[in-house]
Amino acid sequence: MTSFLEHAGCWFRCSGIQEASGGVARYYRSDIGRNLPVSNEITGYAASALAYFYSITGETGCREAAIRAARSLTRQAWDASASAFPFEPGSDRAYFFDTGIIVRGLLAVWRMTGEEEFLDRGREAALSLAFDFLGDGEHHPIISLPDKQPLAHEPRWSRSPGCYQLKAALAWHDIAQACGDQHAEKLYESALAGALRTHESFLAAEVDREKTMDRLHAYAYFLEGLLPAAATDAARAALTSGLARASALRREIGPLFERSDVAAQLLRVRLIAHRLNAVALNEAEACEEAACAAFYQAPGDHADPHLRGGFFFGSRGGELLPFSNPVSTAFCAQALELWRQHQEGRWSFDLQQLI
Repeated sequence: MTSFLEHAGCWFRCSGIQEASGGVARYYRSDIGRNLPVSNEITGYAASALAYFYSITGETGCREAAIRAARSLTRQAWDASASAFPFEPGSDRAYFFDTGIIVRGLLAVWRMTGEEEFLDRGREAALSLAFDFLGDGEHHPIISLPDKQPLAHEPRWSRSPGCYQLKAALAWHDIAQACGDQHAEKLYESALAGALRTHESFLAAEVDREKTMDRLHAYAYFLEGLLPAAATDAARAALTSGLARASALRREIGPLFERSDVAAQLLRVRLIAHRLNAVALNEAEACEEAACAAFYQAPGDHADPHLRGGFFFGSRGGELLPFSNPVSTAFCAQALELWRQHQEGRWSFDLQQLI
């Protein structure tokens, strides 16, 4: 086991980012010394990450923390009256994207434990994805609760429909794999077709350079969502052009504003696509992305236990930003593990393990 993976697992379990309830905070603010509130989406990511860490390390603490995260989602976060996962506990809105991430986290823990509670709730939430967010040829990004009415779309990428939603649509693909549900697979295929039609304009919709880096994070979600279809000509072409474009923009904008999760996302996609024989691996760019991701991990012996082993969100103008982030930690740790496996000439990964 590599130290970065061990330290990342310890950060999730011991830093306080996961509360006693099992819920996981959005991130830790090192400048003011406190966590932001618990986020259902981030708890879903943490469930996936901890299940993955357990599969690599066999660390029972990761398994137990994954189960706590999943149970907090099924038993506390789920709004039974609305049959939906609110944005945050007590929120009056729900997000399409967040729901997909939560479904995938529950399925990750179900595969690890076999506990039907997680599969059953994941299937219910996948139905919410299919029906509650449905618009005219697209899926609304946000609905109100409990009436489930779409909120007005806004220019900000997370509040408009877009190709990035394909990452959430992986929930349908995973449900299909788990249950043999062909309807769920058709829903993924429909989302895939829509994302392929619209992705080329997604990055161009933003002219501000720092906000373009945020859009790169979202665009990488689209690239991740393509991976189950990587054998098709259309997905292969989008992966090839998308990786080249996103990589160039990341290098260009990085001195101004850099996100560790973007480097990790691009590294994961290029390694997985290479293993799927879809895109030839650019070793130089992969090495650069791995170095970027590794740079943002706090040392395992850091004086502050809230930071120890976690990954920072990024930097602005070369100055580290004070956010120790669960998503950054999950993505970077997985990317670096896959990079290690590649360098050692071995590979142990299933697409359903993508955090």
